[in-house]
Amino acid sequence: MSDKIRLLYISEPLGGGVFSYLVDLSNRLADTFDITIAHGIREETPENYKDYFDKRIKLIKVDSFTRSLSVGSDLKAFSELKKISEQVNPDIIHLHSSKAGALGRWAFNGHKLPVFYTPHGYSFLMQDESAIKKFVYKFAEIISAKRYATTISCSEGEHNETLKLTKRAVYINNGINLNDLDKLVNSVENKKKSEFSVFTLGRICTQKNPKLFNNIALAMPDIKFTWIGDGDLRKELTAKNITVTGWVDRKTAIKTALESDVFLLPSLWEGLPISLLEAMYLKKLCVVSNIIGNRDVIENGVNGFVCNSIAEYTAAIRAAGSSDELRDRARNDVLRDYNTDVMAQKYSEVYKKALGY
Repeated sequence: MSDKIRLLYISEPLGGGVFSYLVDLSNRLADTFDITIAHGIREETPENYKDYFDKRIKLIKVDSFTRSLSVGSDLKAFSELKKISEQVNPDIIHLHSSKAGALGRWAFNGHKLPVFYTPHGYSFLMQDESAIKKFVYKFAEIISAKRYATTISCSEGEHNETLKLTKRAVYINNGINLNDLDKLVNSVENKKKSEFSVFTLGRICTQKNPKLFNNIALAMPDIKFTWIGDGDLRKELTAKNITVTGWVDRKTAIKTALESDVFLLPSLWEGLPISLLEAMYLKKLCVVSNIIGNRDVIENGVNGFVCNSIAEYTAAIRAAGSSDELRDRARNDVLRDYNTDVMAQKYSEVYKKALGY
């Protein structure tokens, strides 16, 4: 038996930014914690996702996890999570995303062992859902917040939303693994940019606002735009100067990023995007929408641009040639505040304090 603190992570999504977050955080904590991750599978989950994790980390697939609301599947997932917890016998449970957060806070008694919850972007802030669904999501958060659990938000903006629901709350900024990213960058060949270009990364869905991305591209027909990823709303990217890569491996994604000049993120809602932090570290000019998560790290005209209209987006992109100071500031911000070492240390302190260490 290991004498390490047993930590059970539960996450319905295992893709996109949440996947990168879990990989970086759990790998960094594996030296001092015995970690098990109970997870779902999404279309964007890498086929070889297990290879990303430290071999000491145990991965358990939750067969009943679904992205959308489903009473039958959710009840099965509730039961499945209880059985997994009995098997793991954790000292701490940390729930990730709204689905796990709702099920887990009712499945587990926070008075018996510490329970934490990280929303990674509250579901009730989604703008692609009906008013009724958003009401259901908000109501679920309100009543679940009455359970004895501590919410750890991944940005200051998300933390401010949390405080409207519960005072048992702290926030720890997302961070990226700089060592792994450096190794990946160094392994990429032919990093030379052939032409001025703009890129984004993620699932082509309402959250990432492909309609606005397309309209910005239409307004700048002389510039190449690339969307790294795929999704149901791919059909909205009609501009002839947009290339959609589909889902690619991480090395290919980084190569495309390195060959680009501007990172464009016109999202409708976010937690604290890992893709944004990586673009900042890679010294790409970051042009983002004025929402929680984005504006928590990007200060307009200081380390990037926060935009509210197509005119502002196009002006910011055109300013890329004179943005050296902004890009240097963005990279330095990541080095100081938004990296895995800082993030993991803060999580370790929170976990150990909850156990009285």
